[in-house]
Amino acid sequence: MDWDDLRYIRALAATGTLAGAAGALGVNHSTVFRRLGRIERNLGVRLFERHREGLALTAAGEEAAASAERLGIEVDELERRLAGRDQRPGGTVRLTTTDTLLTGVLGPVLAGFRRRYPAIRLEVTTGNPFLSLTRRDADIALRPTADPPETLVGRKIAEIATAVYGSPHYLEGAPALDLLAEHDWLAPDESLAHLRSSRWLRRELPSVQPVQRCNSLVGLVALAEGGAGLAPLPCFFG
Repeated sequence: MDWDDLRYIRALAATGTLAGAAGALGVNHSTVFRRLGRIERNLGVRLFERHREGLALTAAGEEAAASAERLGIEVDELERRLAGRDQRPGGTVRLTTTDTLLTGVLGPVLAGFRRRYPAIRLEVTTGNPFLSLTRRDADIALRPTADPPETLVGRKIAEIATAVYGSPHYLEGAPALDLLAEHDWLAPDESLAHLRSSRWLRRELPSVQPVQRCNSLVGLVALAEGGAGLAPLPCFFG
């Protein structure tokens, strides 16, 4: 068994499907299917049980996947150590951030990064869940948080202020601004309950039932612009 075989086992164990492994490895579904069959024939043991919903590791597969994961982390670490030794940075960098920062702040920043480092291919993933830097789901995480995970190494680069916003159209017929509880409120949904704006709403206006919720602050911007109500938003959006 060579390292390339272990790459396939690692991807299959991580994703649980042939299609998922194919996407992670950048190959097609049939290539992963043939490669897995060849690995199992060469070893004389089945590593995965095939089910309608995907793949499940056998006992032998769990042992192989654990070894593949350990070696993969070592190889990834070696790549990180060696990547900075070339005088001209190049290769692929995976950045994870939120849709708010990408839409409201990072467009010009990443355009400048491209001009400064043309040999670096940037892969940007947006979303609210924290991806794993250890497993190389991402190389860099740029996120608004007051409580970053203790396992990560990083630095604070800015403050983000938040305020309440409403469109002029909504405010024309709305209650006075000091009567906040009487307004129609737009709020982040439960997936964004950790945000300071969500906590502020629960603390300051506990009796208010939002008229609309959204799992994206970009979506809340659109709802507020449409005149649906008031929304707590980052000031760089407001």
